[in-house]
Amino acid sequence: MEELGRHSLEDLLEAVAEGTPAPGGGTSAGIAAALAASLVEMAARLGDSADAAEGAGELRLRGLTLAEEELTSYAPVLEARTEADRVTALDAASEPPAQIAEVAAEVAELGVEVADSASEAVRGDALTGVILAEAVAAAAARLVEINVESGPVHQRARDAAARAASARETTH
Repeated sequence: MEELGRHSLEDLLEAVAEGTPAPGGGTSAGIAAALAASLVEMAARLGDSADAAEGAGELRLRGLTLAEEELTSYAPVLEARTEADRVTALDAASEPPAQIAEVAAEVAELGVEVADSASEAVRGDALTGVILAEAVAAAAARLVEINVESGPVHQRARDAAARAASARETTH
């Protein structure tokens, strides 16, 4: 399934539910990051915060791009013939979910800013974006942890999840 943004929601959900390795958790996390960013973007637009809306829009597109990258990132792991090849492939496959966690942390942080200045009519939408982003960051970081036990990519993913959780904790 390529060009995720061109498929209906129903098609996407059916593709995730199929008994195939992709799209899977990483792709789903990327899509959820894009959805969280969309909520923040909408709240920012309704609040006349052009800079925040533009930033959220960029994060939305980045989340969708990373979801697309995730579609094929794990295939080399499944095709690895030696343990060394598998380790190398796992390292490479960990990069997209680490980046998804980072995008989600940015969405959560931006979402808190937008929620703090939003009207009551859309504050809940921005906060929903924050909560979704926190969940995405935690899930994407967990995918990285499953692939690699340590190293810079592992640490970046953990840091991103912590940032998103911290942002979520500031909401009230």
